[in-house]
Amino acid sequence: MSLPTSEEIRAILRQRVHDPELQLNIVDLGLIYEIDVTPEKTAEITMTLTSPGCPAGPEIITNVQREAHMAFPDLEEVNIHLTWTPFWNPDMLSDEARDELGVF
Repeated sequence: MSLPTSEEIRAILRQRVHDPELQLNIVDLGLIYEIDVTPEKTAEITMTLTSPGCPAGPEIITNVQREAHMAFPDLEEVNIHLTWTPFWNPDMLSDEARDELGVF
């Protein structure tokens, strides 16, 4: 089997990982900054949360790791790199998320 692309991982996260408070997927929320897949069968995912004190943060991070592993069993590791640079803001929402949340 071949390793997934960053786009394939992003698509799975869009389908399967939602912010439990906002009920929107984390990709359209703009929480996933970068995904790199290494030849060593590791996915390196750089992401943020809507705030440093996000109560759903641990759940979201766990779900990202679990869903990437479940969808792509050839990955040996899924490493999450939590960053606050740039700090998340509503401008990072996709058009779909803006419509859903009523942000214009």
